[in-house]
Amino acid sequence: MEISWIRVYLLCGLIVHKAVWEIMKARKAARAAKPSRSPMARLLAAVKIGVLLAILVQTLVPEVLPISGNASVLRAFGLALYTVGLATAVAGRIQLGWNWSDIEQAHVKRDHALVSHGLYRHVRHPIYAGDLLLLLGLELTLNSWCVLGAVALAIYIRRRAIREEGQLRQALPGYDQYCRRTARFLPYLPV
Repeated sequence: MEISWIRVYLLCGLIVHKAVWEIMKARKAARAAKPSRSPMARLLAAVKIGVLLAILVQTLVPEVLPISGNASVLRAFGLALYTVGLATAVAGRIQLGWNWSDIEQAHVKRDHALVSHGLYRHVRHPIYAGDLLLLLGLELTLNSWCVLGAVALAIYIRRRAIREEGQLRQALPGYDQYCRRTARFLPYLPV
């Protein structure tokens, strides 16, 4: 019975996460014209939707090839990571406000401003960090070897964040100084 409540909690968290993104994206779309999407952006969007659907299905099905036969400690640690990741990603998205763009269409807008309050006072990419913690925690909670996919995704996200920082350095006055006083993903860790 405990497992079913954990799965409900995971699903509810994923729904809250997606709802925040969609509500804020709709508000942003009402405010500005939608940029055209390149074929690569469309492919990335399709992959993102596929991954989200796979995670939803995975959350609903029984364990397949579990990491551990007795996963109570793994689940507890995973739930903690998931909860911290969910809270971090959602708070980061709300604090970033209009300055956000989809990962597949990441670009610096003309009215883009440096956000350095809230979580952004300590880290430059709390949404990426939160999403990675959420995914890592979800996979550990589900006792799934798919946790290795979260590690592979972290490598891609790190490269993406470095590319975005290069664009922001060129476009935003003061971004260099901001980078010197903040961590990329986790406070006190320069990675």
